[in-house]
Amino acid sequence: IATKYVNSTRRYYADRREQVEIIKLYGSMELAPIVGLADRIVDVVDTGNTLKANGLVPLEHIADISSRLVVNRASMKMKHARIADFIEKLGAACSG
Repeated sequence: IATKYVNSTRRYYADRREQVEIIKLYGSMELAPIVGLADRIVDVVDTGNTLKANGLVPLEHIADISSRLVVNRASMKMKHARIADFIEKLGAACSG
């Protein structure tokens, strides 16, 4: 199984008591099955368009995920206006 999420993948298959070989990759996960590097991949999927474009289909839903913005407390105090502006712009971009 090719993935950049080695720990999550290992934990998922261990919980299922399924022994798998995990190959750590850093990008273009969908190419691993095409070039014969792995039979399956574990990756974050948003729309599924990249999977479809490469002739792949999701087999299982492993976990729900969410993104978090983490700000250093000292930076938040020292650079509050700049960070607040960034957060506002990020929120606007995410809203569409």
